[in-house]
Amino acid sequence: MIKIEISQNCPRHGKCCACVAYHRDHNEGVPGCFFSKEAEATYDRSIKALAKDHGII
Repeated sequence: MIKIEISQNCPRHGKCCACVAYHRDHNEGVPGCFFSKEAEATYDRSIKALAKDHGII
Protein backbone atom coordinates (compact mmCIF):
# COMPACT_ATOMS: atom_id res chain seq x y z
CA MET A 1 0.00 0.00 0.00
CA ILE A 2 1.38 3.41 -0.96
CA LYS A 3 1.11 6.12 1.65
CA ILE A 4 0.58 9.54 0.08
CA GLU A 5 1.51 12.72 1.91
CA ILE A 6 -0.46 15.55 0.33
CA SER A 7 0.65 19.11 0.79
CA GLN A 8 -2.15 21.27 2.12
CA ASN A 9 -0.87 24.08 -0.13
CA CYS A 10 -1.31 22.05 -3.32
CA PRO A 11 -3.98 23.49 -5.66
CA ARG A 12 -4.97 19.90 -6.53
CA HIS A 13 -5.19 18.81 -2.87
CA GLY A 14 -7.54 15.84 -2.62
CA LYS A 15 -7.84 15.55 -6.41
CA CYS A 16 -5.30 12.80 -7.03
CA CYS A 17 -6.43 11.96 -10.58
CA ALA A 18 -6.11 15.61 -11.62
CA CYS A 19 -2.69 15.80 -9.97
CA VAL A 20 -1.35 12.66 -11.68
CA ALA A 21 -2.73 13.89 -15.03
CA TYR A 22 -1.16 17.32 -14.54
CA HIS A 23 2.29 15.88 -13.82
CA ARG A 24 1.96 13.38 -16.69
CA ASP A 25 0.96 16.10 -19.15
CA HIS A 26 3.96 18.21 -18.11
CA ASN A 27 6.44 15.29 -18.27
CA GLU A 28 7.14 15.69 -14.56
CA GLY A 29 6.88 12.03 -13.55
CA VAL A 30 5.09 10.83 -10.45
CA PRO A 31 3.86 13.53 -8.03
CA GLY A 32 6.19 14.03 -5.07
CA CYS A 33 3.48 13.24 -2.54
CA PHE A 34 3.64 9.57 -3.59
CA PHE A 35 7.17 9.30 -2.15
CA SER A 36 8.57 9.17 1.35
CA LYS A 37 10.12 12.44 2.52
CA GLU A 38 13.61 10.99 2.00
CA ALA A 39 12.92 9.80 -1.55
CA GLU A 40 11.07 13.01 -2.45
CA ALA A 41 14.19 14.97 -1.50
CA THR A 42 16.12 13.25 -4.34
CA TYR A 43 13.76 14.80 -6.93
CA ASP A 44 13.81 11.50 -8.88
CA ARG A 45 10.12 11.20 -9.73
CA SER A 46 10.40 8.14 -11.96
CA ILE A 47 8.25 5.01 -11.67
CA LYS A 48 11.44 3.06 -10.89
CA ALA A 49 12.28 5.41 -8.00
CA LEU A 50 8.72 5.05 -6.68
CA ALA A 51 8.97 1.24 -6.80
CA LYS A 52 12.32 1.34 -4.97
CA ASP A 53 10.98 3.75 -2.37
CA HIS A 54 8.11 1.40 -1.56
CA GLY A 55 10.24 -1.75 -1.57
CA ILE A 56 8.70 -3.24 -4.70
CA ILE A 57 12.09 -3.63 -6.41
